[in-house]
Amino acid sequence: MNIVRAKDYQDMSKKAAGIIASQIIMKPNCVLGLATGSTPIGAYENLVEWYQNGDLDFSKVSSVNLDEYRGITRENDQSYYYFMNKNLFGKVNIDKANTHLPDGMESDSDKACSDYNKAIEAVGGIDLQLLGLGHNGHIGFNEPSEEFVPDTHCVDLAPSTIEANKRFFASYDDVPKQAYTMGIRNIMLARKVLVVVSGEDKAAIVRDAFFGPITPKVQASVLQLHPNVTLVADEAALSLI
Repeated sequence: MNIVRAKDYQDMSKKAAGIIASQIIMKPNCVLGLATGSTPIGAYENLVEWYQNGDLDFSKVSSVNLDEYRGITRENDQSYYYFMNKNLFGKVNIDKANTHLPDGMESDSDKACSDYNKAIEAVGGIDLQLLGLGHNGHIGFNEPSEEFVPDTHCVDLAPSTIEANKRFFASYDDVPKQAYTMGIRNIMLARKVLVVVSGEDKAAIVRDAFFGPITPKVQASVLQLHPNVTLVADEAALSLI
């Protein structure tokens, strides 16, 4: 694992964006695995700025997102489809036909998951997978469990995850309780993995995930087995290692 120490969130965002930009420049038709949440927003802002300055071209890039809430429409401002269009897709020249997210409105979970596994295979796999890190060690919506689930699946969100997402909704009751998410094998088959983490509140899970035992109770710990992982984190998030 390569650990890149950043001074603060802004520095972390710029360093992470630089790694993503390098992937696009080296392979213009690359497949990016993308993440949502508050942590990647700064990286997306940098990528948009570099595109607007003429330094990046997304026209041949394809993308697959980690997850999507189940039972929420794409038009809902809390859907991850909406998030990606607001923060990246709507601001660069990526072909929307080449962007992929699980279908949150597909009520048949087996079909939704099977279709998404096929979509990942159809684009040729993931060149660079961007990940955030949940307080409980989840990556995507792979919550602490007794096992590593390999492929895209429907997951019941942990109470801590629902609580963390509550700030984006009118009330706790409005937060979706399920999501479709890539599985651990989907993530581990990415040729490169980029993890971004910021804040002192993540220091303990950074320590546990990357320097503790490999266990499905800390899903991110499996990344210790990946041959090409880069962790970009600020000083606060790295304070316990």
